[in-house]
Amino acid sequence: MARPGDSVRPVPVHPDDGVTLHGVSTAGRSERTLIASNKKARHDYTILKTYEAGLVLAGTEVKSLREGRASLVDAFAQERDGELLLYGLHIAEYGYGTWTNHAPRRTRKLLLHRVEIARILEKVRAGGYALVPLSMYFSGGWAKVELALARGKKSYDKRQALAERDANREIARELGRHLKGRTRRG
Repeated sequence: MARPGDSVRPVPVHPDDGVTLHGVSTAGRSERTLIASNKKARHDYTILKTYEAGLVLAGTEVKSLREGRASLVDAFAQERDGELLLYGLHIAEYGYGTWTNHAPRRTRKLLLHRVEIARILEKVRAGGYALVPLSMYFSGGWAKVELALARGKKSYDKRQALAERDANREIARELGRHLKGRTRRG
C-alpha cells in the first residue's frame, strides 16, 4: 500500500504480456476458437478466395455460440441493399434464455469493409460465383465467419476430386510402407 508522500507510478504493460491495466488477462485472446465448420462446402465448391467477416448477433446468440451450438449446413450469403447477409445459419436457442431468445434461423448481417463488399459483389454479379461460409470461430472474443468466394462443382468434378484424394492417400500409404521396409502382403 502506498504511503502519503510516496510516488505512485503506473506499471508499464506491454500488449503481448497478456495482462491489461485492469488486471484482466488477455492471453490467448487472438487465437481462433472453432465453433462450427462447413465440411461439405469444400466438396461441393471450388474455393477461389476467402474473407473474414464479423457478424451482427443478439446476446443469446453469442451465449449459444460459446456452447458450440451452431450449424453452417445450407448457409449462404447474398447481397441485399448493398449489404451482405447470411441466410440459413442455424444457431440453437440459448438454454437459459427467456422471452428474449433469438430465432434459430434468422438472417444475420455480415460485417465487412465497403471496399471488400464492392469487390465481392463485382465478382458475384459477373456470374457463376457463390458466397459460402466455410467456418465460424471466435477471434479475440468476436464471432467471425470465414466466407468463401466459390464456384460450384459439377458431379464429375466431385468424383474426380474424390478419386484423386484416394489415389494420393494410397500413394502416401505405399510410400510409408516402403520407407519402413515393409512390403505389401496379398
